[in-house]
Amino acid sequence: MINRQAALPIVRQCELLELSRSSVYYEPRPVSAADLALMRRLDQLHLAHPFLGARKLATMLKREGFAVGRRHVKTLLRRMGLEAIYRKRRTSLPGQGHTLYPYLLSGVAIELPNQVWAADITYLPMARGFLYLVAILDLASRKVLAWRLSNTLATDFCVEALQEALHRFGSPEIFNTDQGAQFTAPAFSAVLQAQGVRISMDGKGRWIDNVFVERLWRSVKYEEVYLHAYESPPEANAALERYFRFYNGRRPHQALADRTPDEAYFSMNEVRQAA
Repeated sequence: MINRQAALPIVRQCELLELSRSSVYYEPRPVSAADLALMRRLDQLHLAHPFLGARKLATMLKREGFAVGRRHVKTLLRRMGLEAIYRKRRTSLPGQGHTLYPYLLSGVAIELPNQVWAADITYLPMARGFLYLVAILDLASRKVLAWRLSNTLATDFCVEALQEALHRFGSPEIFNTDQGAQFTAPAFSAVLQAQGVRISMDGKGRWIDNVFVERLWRSVKYEEVYLHAYESPPEANAALERYFRFYNGRRPHQALADRTPDEAYFSMNEVRQAA
């Protein structure tokens, strides 16, 4: 938006665009090594105890030798996109002006592939820095249909994952998410509406509905991410590509009678098509 090589002074460009000059000259500071270590440990604690808030997490970290206060823990949790799971007014905040959709899964038995898909975003630590991972999950079979990595909590990488899933596997009847700004964004919901998909969003007291995706995050992190320290986004991408091939094609699930997600998805699909 601001052209630093243009003949027009930056001051004048800011005036024309109604921007603050301080925001143009500001250069964000990189996350410190100490904060990265804190964020990695917070991620582990959140997976183990998702009901804990900033105050109790800060107390636990202090007992482990970290010099950190509740406010700083709260800041880091916000940067990571994490919050305590419990009954409350909302699970995530939508973007300003974004449309919220009703919850459609009440009393619905999810038994068939492409009946209900879900999506969520999680934080991934690296050796230096961090990434965000979004996954599209078929709830009946637990199959990961598509995923993407990003270094920001934007909407575009979520849209890319959604478009890939729709292109490869067709359209679900219902797509369920939380009320996060990435999923309430018009760019995301428009893709679903164009395919005639019914949009469902977790509402008041419905945090439990994303439990299948939360279980996926636990598997991804303890079986892959925490065992490695990725040096770069390409390395993380290649490692997760291998892991999700294993997860879908070779890893048996007890809830699926020890079938893999691929076996469950395609066998259920054959039965559905035959019916």
